[in-house]
Amino acid sequence: MAFTQPLVAQAAGEATWLPQEMRGRLAVEHRQFFATGTHGQDTVQPSVVIEPEWYWEWEQGTQSVNLVPFARWDAMDNERSHIDLREAIYAYYGDRLELRAGIGKVFWGVTESQHLVDVINQTDAVESVDGEAKLGQPMVHFAYLADLGVWELFVLPYFRERTFAGSDGRLTVAGVNTDEARYESSRGKKHVDLAARYSVSWDVWDIGLSYFHGTSRDPYFLVEGSDWLRSLVPFYAQMDQLSVDLQGLWGDWLWKLEALRRFSLDNHSAVTAGFEYTYVGVADTAWDVGVLAEYLYDSREKQAPVVGQNDIFAGVRWALNDIAGTEVLFGVSQDLDDARSQTARLEASSRLGSAWRWNINAWYFDADDERDPVYGLRRDNYVEVGLSYYF
Repeated sequence: MAFTQPLVAQAAGEATWLPQEMRGRLAVEHRQFFATGTHGQDTVQPSVVIEPEWYWEWEQGTQSVNLVPFARWDAMDNERSHIDLREAIYAYYGDRLELRAGIGKVFWGVTESQHLVDVINQTDAVESVDGEAKLGQPMVHFAYLADLGVWELFVLPYFRERTFAGSDGRLTVAGVNTDEARYESSRGKKHVDLAARYSVSWDVWDIGLSYFHGTSRDPYFLVEGSDWLRSLVPFYAQMDQLSVDLQGLWGDWLWKLEALRRFSLDNHSAVTAGFEYTYVGVADTAWDVGVLAEYLYDSREKQAPVVGQNDIFAGVRWALNDIAGTEVLFGVSQDLDDARSQTARLEASSRLGSAWRWNINAWYFDADDERDPVYGLRRDNYVEVGLSYYF
C-alpha cells in the first residue's frame, strides 16, 4: 500500500518524528460451495476481514516502523475466525546494511503454480487453499548490499504452527488435532531457526540461493486413536533445505525455476519449472495475454504428501490494462500419473473507483485415490466473491 507524504517537513539535522500514516482495507467475502462437505458441512460461508496498516518513519527515512494487524470473522468456522499480527517490524536502512527486527513477512519464489522455496513464514491455511496467505514471523533480518548482489541472514526465534479449518469448516484436513502438536526439537516452538540467502541480478537473470536450518513449516501427521475415533496430530520435524530460484526475461518470454533439496524425516528433492509467454496488444487492443506452463516434480513420487509430485500446470493470464486494473488468471493442474487427479482455479479482480475493488476466486478439485492429497477436497469445489474498501 502507498502512503502519503508527511505533512510536516523535517528540518536538516533534526530527529523529528513524522506524523502517523494509516491505510488498510475492509472486505466482505462469500464462499459458495457446490455440495455439502464430506462430513456434512454447510455450503454457505460468509466472512468479514479488516486489515489496517500504520507506518512511521524518522531520521529522513532511514528508520521506520510498520504495523499490520489482521482479523477475520467467519460465520461457518470458528477456527477461521482469528486475529493475527502480520507485521510489527522496525527497519533501519544504512548505506549498505539493512536491519529489520520484530514480526515480519518475507517472500521467496518466482513460479505460479506453487512456491517451493518460500520457507520463512508459516502458511495461514484457513485463509486460502493456494498457501499464499502467511502468518507473521518473529525475526531479526540482516541484509548487506554488496557491489554484486545482496547477502541476507535471518534469525527466527519463535515458531508459528500452521492453522487448519475446524470440523465445521471447509477445505480442511479431516481429523487434525492442532491442540496436540508435537516437535522433533526438545525446545518446541522456541527452537531458533536460521536462514541465509544470496540474490543477484545478472544479465537477464534474477537468481536466488537460499539455505534454511530449523523447524519445518510443513507438518507431518501422526495417526492416533482407533479406526472409529482417529485423529491426525501435526508433527513438526527439523530440516535443512538448500534451494535455488531463478527467473529470466527474453523479450516476451519469462522463464522460471524453483528447486530444493530437503533433509528431514524423508529426504527429498523437488522442482517446479516453466515459462510464461506474453502476447502484447492482442488484436490491436491494450490487452496482454500470457500463456503459462510449468512442470512440478517431487522425488517422493506417489508417496509425496503434497500436490505436484509429477504434474503439469497450464494457464492463461489476461491483463486488460484498463484504468480499473482488471486482471484474470485461469489455470489447470493435471497429475501425469492419474488422469482423475486434477485441480483448476480462476482468479479475477478489478477496481471500482479509487477506493473499492472486487475479486472472484474459484477452485475445482477432482481425485478418486484416497492417498491423493486432492481426494480430501473432492467435495469442496467453490466460488468466492469479495468486495474490498481501501481506506
